[in-house]
Amino acid sequence: MHIAIIMDGNGRWAARRGLPRTAGHVQGAKAVNVTVEAAARSGIEILTLYAFSADNWKRPPAEVNALMDLLGRYLFTETRRCVERSIRINVIGRRDRLSASLVRAIEQSERSSAAGEAMLLRIAVDYSSRHGIVQAAGRARDGVGMEEFARLMQQANHCVTPAAEVDLLIRTGSEQRLSDFMLWECAYAELYFSDCLWPDFDERQFSLALGAYAARHRRFGGLIAQEG
Repeated sequence: MHIAIIMDGNGRWAARRGLPRTAGHVQGAKAVNVTVEAAARSGIEILTLYAFSADNWKRPPAEVNALMDLLGRYLFTETRRCVERSIRINVIGRRDRLSASLVRAIEQSERSSAAGEAMLLRIAVDYSSRHGIVQAAGRARDGVGMEEFARLMQQANHCVTPAAEVDLLIRTGSEQRLSDFMLWECAYAELYFSDCLWPDFDERQFSLALGAYAARHRRFGGLIAQEG
């Protein structure tokens, strides 16, 4: 099972408490730890987290720098824990606009956790689904098939291994849009929108999303048995 999460609401969480937006991002990182552990315990095979979109560069430089620093610290502190839990880390998205030190941290984390088999944790940074599609289209030859095109997109996004299409997409923070995230991979994903702000997302919220998914009937364009 592949679950993707748009982690939205850090800024609003902080604003409601009279705190700077960076405080919301720090608390959001704690929610990441809780969610990764909950997913691993639930037997999820792939977890993709939307950490920083290509459009997030439009935010104030101080906030962008804080987010990049937070990502670097997360990789430094959590890679060993992921290795212990046999979780493989892969940072997907562009890397040409990241600092050299952050790229080195990403590559080191991916190398260290490469043997992980329990779960694949993908963190989307400077990620744009449309950019990946355009890059793949530029590399595609005439008559390319669906599988080959998907492989080209994976190359453009630095995917270390092929990933199945998304089964469940969760978005927190009450917004109901995809925001240029996993557009190709979410073609038949079940969508779950939560009013919970990301820093408050916990194992109970994760279980609610899984429960909602389990209650749905996935048709993939066909019919379920009782419909004949």
